[in-house]
Amino acid sequence: MYGTRTGASILPHQRRRERTDPPDGRRPETEETMTDTIKVGVIADQTGPLAFAGIASANVARMVIGDINARGGLLGRHLELLLEDGATDDAVAAAAAAKLVAEGVDVILGGIYSSTRQAIKGPAVVEGRTLYIYPEQNEGQESDPLIFCTGPVPAEQLDPFIPWFMRETGARRFYLPTADYIWPHVMNARIRELVTAHEGAVVGEEYFPLHHMEYGALVERIVASGADTVFNTIVPPGVTPFLRDLHEAGFSDRGGRLICTYFDENFLNMVPAAHVEGLYGCLDYYQAVEDPFSRKLLEQYDALYPGAAAFTGGSGCSGLYRGLRLWADAVTEAGSLRQDAVIAALDHGELAEGPGGPAAVVPGQHHLRMNMYIARARAGRFEVVHALGPIDPQERLLAPTVAAR
Repeated sequence: MYGTRTGASILPHQRRRERTDPPDGRRPETEETMTDTIKVGVIADQTGPLAFAGIASANVARMVIGDINARGGLLGRHLELLLEDGATDDAVAAAAAAKLVAEGVDVILGGIYSSTRQAIKGPAVVEGRTLYIYPEQNEGQESDPLIFCTGPVPAEQLDPFIPWFMRETGARRFYLPTADYIWPHVMNARIRELVTAHEGAVVGEEYFPLHHMEYGALVERIVASGADTVFNTIVPPGVTPFLRDLHEAGFSDRGGRLICTYFDENFLNMVPAAHVEGLYGCLDYYQAVEDPFSRKLLEQYDALYPGAAAFTGGSGCSGLYRGLRLWADAVTEAGSLRQDAVIAALDHGELAEGPGGPAAVVPGQHHLRMNMYIARARAGRFEVVHALGPIDPQERLLAPTVAAR
């Protein structure tokens, strides 16, 4: 599906737009752009180790853009989805971003790994001066006037969860097996602070390449350490053999506890249920969330896209939904595609309804305040065990001179 276009069809008289944006990023509206479609670029990992998540994200983009077009589009124009396969490869994602910029998209969304976000950022934001919305949970610390992040950050995922977990389970000794890239490094630093502040200890912290697959020796060290809790940030494809080896070593059978905050229903489906029985996570959305809008949204998605690629939180679906809706609302408020006007509207954007409940951009932070949930895996499904309510991202403010650009 590399380069697949969906949404409104292109008529013979509609010509490809050349980018003529001035240096300040403001895109002029001409007779041609007012009769053309509005181009929305999405990069989804539809192949490679994260294909199960990327396919779901691509489905969400089709669903939301289809809904908007069914109501007449934006500014009297239909949206055209330009969908690119990131292939779970940062270089491929970067090339896809450059292609979308060349094709004149007004916004780019997508990316799962934080390293992929950085790969997209170069050609899309630094060079292309295009608005970029990153939908996945992440380490925070992203502060660029052209970037909005619509997934949870450590202040939302870890700060309320770790104290609750230690209080509820009595956990005190944590081991941190980790993929070696930016998100886990930042997460582990925050975990160490939180665990230490609540009279616990990190008894091991190890880093492995993303595609590392041999974890037998690591599991032996975990068992020998006396850890009562494993906080995992190993990612696909390595997470599957790691969880298998940990299970076969009897870690959970001896009372050990497992945390993986990015795990959602799509990730549960890639491993045997026994390997993750009792696993704890903390996300902005689980399918077990019972508010009426979340149930209706899940039913709509399942009717349109039956199959294994589910609408979930950890795979970026919830963040992509919010990102597209917030951007559409910002365009409507701005009454224009002028980038500065859209960004100004996005900076105070709110959704009264969304997956997991309401959400709002915290002005000046370009991150969202959203509801968070603690869940536990039982027999291959997640059960919500505690609703945390709305949590502030606590990200740094953009510098005033930059935010007003």
